[in-house]
Amino acid sequence: MIEGLLLPGMDEDSEPFFGFTAVQELRVQCCSDCSAARMPPRPMCPHCGSLESIWELLSGSGTIWSYCVPHGPLLPAYSALAPYNLIIVEIPEYPAIRFCGNLVASPNGEINELDPAGIRIGESVQVVFPEAVEGVVLPRWQRLEDGES
Repeated sequence: MIEGLLLPGMDEDSEPFFGFTAVQELRVQCCSDCSAARMPPRPMCPHCGSLESIWELLSGSGTIWSYCVPHGPLLPAYSALAPYNLIIVEIPEYPAIRFCGNLVASPNGEINELDPAGIRIGESVQVVFPEAVEGVVLPRWQRLEDGES
């Protein structure tokens, strides 16, 4: 765990997402009426205007769609870790939905443990769920070995 991280705000709409990550499930909010997925979570479907939603369980697999490598100056908690990677992951169930996180070598790995120069767009990844700070679990991503799915 890292002290001083800037964490996403939790509100009535996003709280279920973090409840699911705490039990190691990656889910996406979907409209109960038109089935459109939406991320980040919000109260109303942007497609049909419905206020009803469900949380669909995802496979947790994906591909690296893009990435960046933050360098200083950064907030103090992040400066000590720089350079580190931040990847954008496209999921197969909903290609228009993308999640961000760090690529790590192991489920409890540090966000700066991999050389960012080795990251490749299109790599297959699987979600892992380390505790970022006490009580908050954020999705991170680990490479899939050839043949895994």
